[in-house]
Amino acid sequence: MNSSIDFFFDKAQKWHDEFDKLRAIILDCGLDEELKWGQACYSYQKKNIVLIHGFKEYCALLFFKGALLNDPEGILIQQTENVQSARQIRFTSAKEIVKMERVLKAYIYEAIEIEKAGMKVKLKKTADFKMPDEFKNKLDKSPALKTAFDALTPGRQRAYIYYFSQPKLSKTRAERVKKYAKQILSGKGIDD
Repeated sequence: MNSSIDFFFDKAQKWHDEFDKLRAIILDCGLDEELKWGQACYSYQKKNIVLIHGFKEYCALLFFKGALLNDPEGILIQQTENVQSARQIRFTSAKEIVKMERVLKAYIYEAIEIEKAGMKVKLKKTADFKMPDEFKNKLDKSPALKTAFDALTPGRQRAYIYYFSQPKLSKTRAERVKKYAKQILSGKGIDD
C-alpha cells in the first residue's frame, strides 16, 4: 500500500467502499501502487497492469492489456470500438466486488503472466481505420496537406481520422476537416 495516494481513496465519495475493496484485492495480488493519470494504478516491475477508476454510473478495473486476457466469465468490456488494448470490468456495488473476488484475482494474475511473458496487443495501423470521404477528398486535392498528414505520428493521424469520422452529417465532417487543415499543415496533432 502506498500511503502517498491515500488521498485518492479518501476523496472518493460515490465509490469509496468499492474502491477500498478493489484496492485490497489488487494489493493482495502483489502489485505496486501509485497514482497515474489521476487514478490508482497498479504495476508489476514498473509495467502497468490495472487501474481503478470511477464514473457516474459505475466504477471499474481497467486492464491495460485486457484484449489479451481470456474471459471465461464474459465480464470484460471494451469501452468503445476504438479502444484497442484496454478492457474494463464494471461494478455498481461493493457487494458485487466481494462476490467476484476470486474471479478478479484470477484475471489480475493472468494479466501479470501476460506482462511477464512480454506479450503485446497487436494494434491496428492507421491504414486499417476508415478515413471519412470528406478528409480523403481534401487530401486528394491538396498534396501539401497529404504530405503534412503523412508526416504526423500514427497516433496523431488516428486522432484526426477518429475526430473527422464522428459526425453523422457530411457537412459537419467537412467543416471539421476545413477547421483543422492549418493545424495539420503545421505538423500539429489535434490537441497540440
